[in-house]
Amino acid sequence: MIEMASAAASVSALKPRPIITCCAERLSDELENLKPLFPEHFAELALDQDKVPLDPQYSIYLERENRGEVLFVAMREAGKIVGYFVGFVAPGLHYQTCLTLTLDIFWVLPAYRGQGAGFQLFKFVEKEARNRGVQRMFVGSKLHKDASWMFDKLGYREVERYYSVWLGG
Repeated sequence: MIEMASAAASVSALKPRPIITCCAERLSDELENLKPLFPEHFAELALDQDKVPLDPQYSIYLERENRGEVLFVAMREAGKIVGYFVGFVAPGLHYQTCLTLTLDIFWVLPAYRGQGAGFQLFKFVEKEARNRGVQRMFVGSKLHKDASWMFDKLGYREVERYYSVWLGG
């Protein structure tokens, strides 16, 4: 009897994993729902925050989306956005025959990290990119909040490093 009660207690202690879905959507349709998430994303990841305010050029994103150059993927739980990917799709400037997806931003709410949500997001992005004819994809990770381990596990290879210096102004 004690064993059964103990087993029942452990089963009830297990939390069901949330059902997370990913879907390619129009950025223009979800922009107002994304805007409240950007300040937390900015606070966690942006460099030189004391000098450079968060001030996205939304009109440029929407113009590029209208030309078919934006891939926006929303990750949701019960309809609520819990992560996102925004990337630009275009032939490479040096390789015009190679359709390339270049990451602009991605973010997963902290409460959803460590559960495979980032992997799910990027696997979906890869599938959607292939469906759009993308041949190559570039992603990156901030060093102070490094996600390169995830890209390594997904089979990406490191190909370049960026450096930054504040020049004033």
